[in-house]
Amino acid sequence: MLRGVLATALMATSALAFATDGIAQLRQFVAATPSAEGEFEQTVLAQSGRKPQQASGHFAYARPGRFNWEYERPYRQILIGDGVNLWTWDPDLNQVTVRAMGDALGATPAAILFGSGELDEGFVLTEGGREGELAWVEARPRQADSGFESLRIGLQGGQLRRMEMRDNFGQTTLIRFTRLAPNPQLATDRFRFVPPSGADVIGDAAAPAR
Repeated sequence: MLRGVLATALMATSALAFATDGIAQLRQFVAATPSAEGEFEQTVLAQSGRKPQQASGHFAYARPGRFNWEYERPYRQILIGDGVNLWTWDPDLNQVTVRAMGDALGATPAAILFGSGELDEGFVLTEGGREGELAWVEARPRQADSGFESLRIGLQGGQLRRMEMRDNFGQTTLIRFTRLAPNPQLATDRFRFVPPSGADVIGDAAAPAR
């Protein structure tokens, strides 16, 4: 009888640990990784059944609000957040788009990596179960106008491995982090952008706070 009671208690404890595994790992990752760099692969699935769009590149970030996200394939495109503005540069067109970042990261998927780290301000988190070696977290935006419906985050050993985002138009974006190095030494100019000579600049950059 004692063995039966102990077995039941252990099963309950294991079930509790299993239930909280994904969210616990996500909170651990956000708390322990204020900066990182690495590489990613991205797949965009359209609701209409069109051929998936594949892309890949590398990234670096230092919270809050500073990041460099660069697509290398199938064509080059660079997104840089300097903490004040979000810059998007298309080298082929030599076109730059800039807008004030403001609180735009607050309830978007990018906030998981680049935001303030206060997850509960922007998202409602629930356990998403396990698939193979990954523990999943479901994150739903608190803001109705966040631009996406849902976000799934896959983690392993306290490290971010996958993100799956479904936007309000039924399009799903899958990101696989093929390499993620936590808390590296990052040069400050990694998050600085000056429009190239002759570039067509669309939008107005906000002045840095004093």
